[in-house]
Amino acid sequence: RCLIVLATVATVLLTSMALYYLLTPRVPSSPPAPSSSLRLIVLVESIPEGLEFNSSTTHPSIFQAWLNLMDEAQSSIDIASFYWTLTNEDTGTHEPTAIQGETILKTLAELSGKLSIRIAVNSPQESQRLDLRLLNDSGADIRAVNMRELTSGILHTKFWVVDKKHIYIGSANMDWRSLTQVKELGTVVYNCSCLATDLGKIFEAYWFLGGGQTIPSPWPPSFSTLYNKDTPLQLPLNDTPSQVYLSSSPPSFCATGRTQDLQSILSVMDDAQSFIYIAVMNYLPTMEFTHPRRYWADIDTQLRQVAYEKQVKVRLLISCWASTQPVMLTFLKSLASVYNPKSQLDIQVRLFVVPANPKQKEIPFTRVNHNKYMVTDKIAYIGTSNWSGDYFVRTAGSALVVNQTASQSPAPTVQSQLKAVFERDWNSAYSTPLTQHMDLKYLLEI
Repeated sequence: RCLIVLATVATVLLTSMALYYLLTPRVPSSPPAPSSSLRLIVLVESIPEGLEFNSSTTHPSIFQAWLNLMDEAQSSIDIASFYWTLTNEDTGTHEPTAIQGETILKTLAELSGKLSIRIAVNSPQESQRLDLRLLNDSGADIRAVNMRELTSGILHTKFWVVDKKHIYIGSANMDWRSLTQVKELGTVVYNCSCLATDLGKIFEAYWFLGGGQTIPSPWPPSFSTLYNKDTPLQLPLNDTPSQVYLSSSPPSFCATGRTQDLQSILSVMDDAQSFIYIAVMNYLPTMEFTHPRRYWADIDTQLRQVAYEKQVKVRLLISCWASTQPVMLTFLKSLASVYNPKSQLDIQVRLFVVPANPKQKEIPFTRVNHNKYMVTDKIAYIGTSNWSGDYFVRTAGSALVVNQTASQSPAPTVQSQLKAVFERDWNSAYSTPLTQHMDLKYLLEI
């Protein structure tokens, strides 16, 4: 009888403890240090000097993220990049804010004599060789990928793979301006060897082609992947159940199993049920660099289709700066005309202008929102490509796709964080609604 009573009491106590644990609110712990074993995904941004938001939405800087990755590195750093100008030697502006880029270059050079540093870069112009020469002299291995010969495109990718364990992917080039004078967004994933190994396969393709090889068809099995839009990698990120995969372009660079970047974008749009928010520098339904001119409407048609058939709310935040092509506004006005609340058609376009003082205007190729991401009610897509046809047909780019809709965690998902970034920018003083009579001259003067 005593045993029965004790067993009953124990059961009641265990049940009470379980209910207390399930019902008591718990405050999320602070983010763990990168050196912890938790798989951690972090949004990172570069906010240009002088750009200030009246918002609590903030994220660590890309500069700090790159420093963290180098600090974590134990054996190897692989970087795929468009170009290298981490000092302002190429601009001749003697700009003090170049110090962050110079710090990254100096640290990488110091590590080049201690770790394996490999860099796959688009065939550089002479003015961009100084950084690479320094790194090569310090012990880094560098291969230039002749994209013009391979695909008539460029290597536009921007990512890091560290120790086959940590990754960075996003819009920032290896350029000092990307850290202090250009608005950028990316993400870092720590302690995720499966994802880092998969991104490493994309790097190995660049490395292979940088050795003077032609594009194989098919690619050898060592370049293939199991993870794509149909069979994503399932794992916890920030202690939250996640479905993740990496996409790549151009199609000729995609080994067996790899989702092409364009198919990734179209799939994310097709899965959306409520909204699609897009922030990219360039949006053109054309082959932007092809002659004679060619219309290319894959993404544009998909947006119109989901807005009409599924009544999905579409928002595009597109950059406007000195290098914006006037024809882009013409196409955007056409897309923005698909707005009729009575018919439940809701596509809206805003233009984002990064302000510049006279001194900042002297620095070439700056003061622009260089973001390349999309967020829906289900998915966060963080890429490296502008949105015109050439980037998906001929140019080397990549993207990380994350779905955390199954999350029951009180911690914010990557999707909700990216949505907050978009809404901060959309509602900011730097965002202007596109009207049918608006022109570039007006926009750049306001």
